[in-house]
Amino acid sequence: MTISMDKQYRTRDGREVRIYAVDGMNHNKVHGAIKLENGWEITTWRDDGVAWDTKYDLIEVKPRIKREYWHNVYPNARDVNMKTKEEADWWAAYDRIACVKITIDCEEGEGL
Repeated sequence: MTISMDKQYRTRDGREVRIYAVDGMNHNKVHGAIKLENGWEITTWRDDGVAWDTKYDLIEVKPRIKREYWHNVYPNARDVNMKTKEEADWWAAYDRIACVKITIDCEEGEGL
């Protein structure tokens, strides 16, 4: 992994990170700051995101996928997803046996 200015990162222990440059000289090419309890502390990383302390190693923050569906359940497995409960109720057939809310909240690529 090479650290890039067009991606978002956090530390391995979950702290917010700002990246200022990725073309520094010598061993630690990535320059930035870590948000601590009392403010921002400047630091550097290798170009692969490794820090002097492993808890500060950089981890890419991937975009989150958030979706909510309402799932009409039928006895013959011809289930149908709708975007709202009202839509699910509107399109429900007489033999619907349940209407289940499904919430998806995951990082892009999770589970692949």
